[in-house]
Amino acid sequence: MPTRSSNAVWKGGLKGGKGQISVGKGVFEGAYSFASRFEDGTGTNPEELIAAAHAGCLSMALAAGLERAGTPAERIATRASATLEKVGDAFRITKMRLEVRGKVAGLTADAFRQAAETAKDGCPISNALKGNVAFELDAQLEG
Repeated sequence: MPTRSSNAVWKGGLKGGKGQISVGKGVFEGAYSFASRFEDGTGTNPEELIAAAHAGCLSMALAAGLERAGTPAERIATRASATLEKVGDAFRITKMRLEVRGKVAGLTADAFRQAAETAKDGCPISNALKGNVAFELDAQLEG
């Protein structure tokens, strides 16, 4: 399997500095700063990028599981929200809320929730965070 890489450059001190993140081969580039990470400033931050990775990973894992079960999804949409909190002297991602919506013909709401739970448990990003971050899953079929 391939090894994936991204890059970040930070210039200056913590509060006055600025950074630039480049994902993969430059498919996404974004600015980040103290304000975009700890306040409500413009730009992205590492926690949003982890949330984006988790949303993408879970959507793909769920689509794969549903397809294997013979009920391929027409659409899977996931919103992941990472909560950053100060714990002791350090900051940590303490919770990842995953809101999954799917359009899947011939599937019950319970079966969709179970498939989403299985996908969450098997997704590589979930596995990287397990034991360190609390997960909250809200999975619902769309009409």
